[in-house]
Amino acid sequence: MLKTGIYVDAENIRLCGGYGMRYDVLVDLASAGDSVMLRANSYLAEDRERTKDDPDYRQKLYRYHNVLRQCGFKVIKKYVKHFVDDEGIITTKANADMDLAIDALLQARNLDRIILLTGDGDFIRLVLALQNMGCRVEVLAFKHVSHELKEAADSFLSGFLVPGLLPIHGNGETNRQRGFPINYNPDRGFGFMRYYTLSSEGLTPESVFFHCSKAPEINDNLFVDSSNIFEFDVVTNPDNGNRTEAWDIRSLDD
Repeated sequence: MLKTGIYVDAENIRLCGGYGMRYDVLVDLASAGDSVMLRANSYLAEDRERTKDDPDYRQKLYRYHNVLRQCGFKVIKKYVKHFVDDEGIITTKANADMDLAIDALLQARNLDRIILLTGDGDFIRLVLALQNMGCRVEVLAFKHVSHELKEAADSFLSGFLVPGLLPIHGNGETNRQRGFPINYNPDRGFGFMRYYTLSSEGLTPESVFFHCSKAPEINDNLFVDSSNIFEFDVVTNPDNGNRTEAWDIRSLDD
């Protein structure tokens, strides 16, 4: 069994596209296949002044912390500090990078695999240090991810592609997925969408045919780049031999 640790730079994830992330799905991902989740830490900011003076903020924040604990995460708080410059402008800071790095380095001695949730390039040195300790480091993030961090990791996966990690809002009546284009033929306007399913065995890649006519509002050139992520319905087309296809394709940023 691979002993797995999860380390979440929660403020970076929240501010870079991962607001509303489901921590229970993250646990499922870390525990799938031949892995067992041994450590799970989430590093969050708390404004103690606001906690003291704003009961609504305090209630929502502590309820959120309790949900994380129920999912098996240890909540590590970094308290917000307020600074006033010479012009009277107030700035705030709550950086938990050092806490995350030290914890990961100390705990990595008992781990085989580390899932690091952040897009911050400041963690490149941490990734390299963990790899030198013999750990496999997998980075998972949403938007504004450091290219150098992606290259340093053993693997990178967009959080948008993990089923259920960031729920897709819709009417619930369709099989809506997120995926990326592969083998797109710009001359004929078709290709395949690659997406994933998550089970107790882990992430399984699936592919479904698509035609650009099912994405009338999208520039065809976007399908050439497999780094672009789209949302789409997986449907059975009765007019094409009941073949499974991707319809109603929309850019993730729509």
